[in-house]
Amino acid sequence: MRGSRAFLGLILGASLAWGGFSLDNRYEDKDGDMVADTPSDLSKQVDPKTLIFAYTPVEDPSVYVEVWSEFLAHMEKVTGRKVQFFPVQSNAAQIEAMRAGRLHIAGFNTGSNPIAVACAGFKPFAMMAADDGSYGYEMEIITYPGSGIKEPKDLKGKKMAFTSQTSNSGYKAPSAILKAQYGLEAEKDFEPVFSGKHDNSILGVANKDYPAAAIANSVLVRMLERGVVKKEQLVSIYKSQSFPTTGYGMAYNLKPELQEKIKEAFFTFDWKGSKLEKEFKPANQTRFIPITFKEHWAVVREIDEAMNVNYTCK
Repeated sequence: MRGSRAFLGLILGASLAWGGFSLDNRYEDKDGDMVADTPSDLSKQVDPKTLIFAYTPVEDPSVYVEVWSEFLAHMEKVTGRKVQFFPVQSNAAQIEAMRAGRLHIAGFNTGSNPIAVACAGFKPFAMMAADDGSYGYEMEIITYPGSGIKEPKDLKGKKMAFTSQTSNSGYKAPSAILKAQYGLEAEKDFEPVFSGKHDNSILGVANKDYPAAAIANSVLVRMLERGVVKKEQLVSIYKSQSFPTTGYGMAYNLKPELQEKIKEAFFTFDWKGSKLEKEFKPANQTRFIPITFKEHWAVVREIDEAMNVNYTCK
């Protein structure tokens, strides 16, 4: 397995003065924390009787309806509201749902967090971590045994699976790394295809539909644990530095008292023996920890800068 713990220097060259990220003009950020302020005008604050929750669509949403059931029941008790799971099919649909006011609480994947913050008024405040507070996952480039691909440079002239253009590990980070470290550019040096989700990419490589794919290894760990794929079906040829995992948060315009109750629900949930623990413990995620978008997503915003990501909201 080949990898790098300092690839950002190679991607970015000289240090960048951060200026690429900004909120849509419908939001204000008077305190400088890089997320939308709750409206001071009480008439613009919302207080829904039913809260809608969505988990990032990295895998089949139906798998997670039951996984999140105990947590959502806990949130109902803490907030005094009904909480409904909303199975989204794409990152774009999830962002649009929050921007339109149809989604109140969500876990957005690593790469789509900045877009959700900029365009949908998303306020991330939590992330899954280990009991000791450590967190993160790595982007890996995988292939299958006998593919003829032994290292990233062997991808030249071949097909490479990504998930979606909003994904950090499924597109943005590997694209930047392949260009910076190996001189490989999509369309020019290899053929990019988009599977839509990490599990699709992993299954595609395991079944030899794709010669290689860029994936989040936290998803792979959970799929291996469930027996969806077998370790011997896959070979890793690159492993990146660690990135923050899914960011959990809420819509900016919920009433402040409700926002506090939602935070309380995350940080008081008892993971021991829960369905969340069973699902995420293999990836070393056993609790929620507080985070800030400004600090914890700096590395992701830097990759976006290197990739010339535009945060203009449609």
